[in-house]
Amino acid sequence: MKFKKPNKKWTIVWFIAAIIFVLAVFPVPSQNPIKYIDRESGQVKTENVYGEKWLDWLYHNPVGEATLWTIAKRKIVTSIYGDMMDKESSASKIKPFIKEYDVDISIAQKQSFNSFNDFFTRKLKPEARPIDADSLVVTSPADGKILVYNNVSKSDFYIKGFRFNVDSFLDNKELAKKYKNGSMIVFRLAPPDYHRYHFPVSGTTSSSNIKIDGDYYSVNPLALRKKAEIFWLNKREYGVIESPAFGDIVMVEVGATMVGSMIQTYSGTTVKKGQEKRYFKFGGSTIVLLFEKNQIKIDADLLSNTANGLETTIKMGEQIAVKK
Repeated sequence: MKFKKPNKKWTIVWFIAAIIFVLAVFPVPSQNPIKYIDRESGQVKTENVYGEKWLDWLYHNPVGEATLWTIAKRKIVTSIYGDMMDKESSASKIKPFIKEYDVDISIAQKQSFNSFNDFFTRKLKPEARPIDADSLVVTSPADGKILVYNNVSKSDFYIKGFRFNVDSFLDNKELAKKYKNGSMIVFRLAPPDYHRYHFPVSGTTSSSNIKIDGDYYSVNPLALRKKAEIFWLNKREYGVIESPAFGDIVMVEVGATMVGSMIQTYSGTTVKKGQEKRYFKFGGSTIVLLFEKNQIKIDADLLSNTANGLETTIKMGEQIAVKK
């Protein structure tokens, strides 16, 4: 009895498929947990990361990285997921999410929501986030975790020895020149955070942002440890706030995986500190403030924590810097 000789081409195909399968299910090396400083207590805490296993797989598994490159970073994936979070059926995710991430819903203006995005973009009671009224104080524009840099051109950015590229980030070399030796403050908003953001100072600004096209990588430290240049690869938008006290401040909003969109809520060109600017729909996201050299003195605790490689929790309206 004669056996049919296997087709060489299909043997190779099945062999490659087997390798891909093994790599896809191969355990991802354990990543260092994300540690941060709770500003109120001064304690070091560990972040409960939304979608941690998924992020580990995407950024630290060869098949995951291929998936990221071909699919996950694309706008269509984020758009589809954003649409899902707008549907009434997504409201079923709210209670488990609140419980898992210990979200304080008592400070929200309303307690019931029509969809997950309705919950995600919730407004807070005014008294929940008092604004420091001192005109010589810069306040946090958002809730989240913060990293600060006195000189953006001479500071490690997430990875030791890695320098932030202001030119690429702003996609405007002339504008970037003003900030190359200036200060930078980075706010990371995780999914459990309040996702409306506000002006950090009073002044004048344009009536809309300048948009820069890009991808939708995650901005979580688990991703940034592998690919710190995500900030100038992702979609982002920025505006310049002309402040009598602090000079020209660039405020940049960075999109990320599953961030459906950024919605503007202010109008006009004269703005007040603490005034709402915009909000992010579902997903983790980032805000970056760039200051010209010698304009601000960043709070000492934030500088110390950043120097030690730790983010610090921050609430919208809190002081983060003063006039130098």
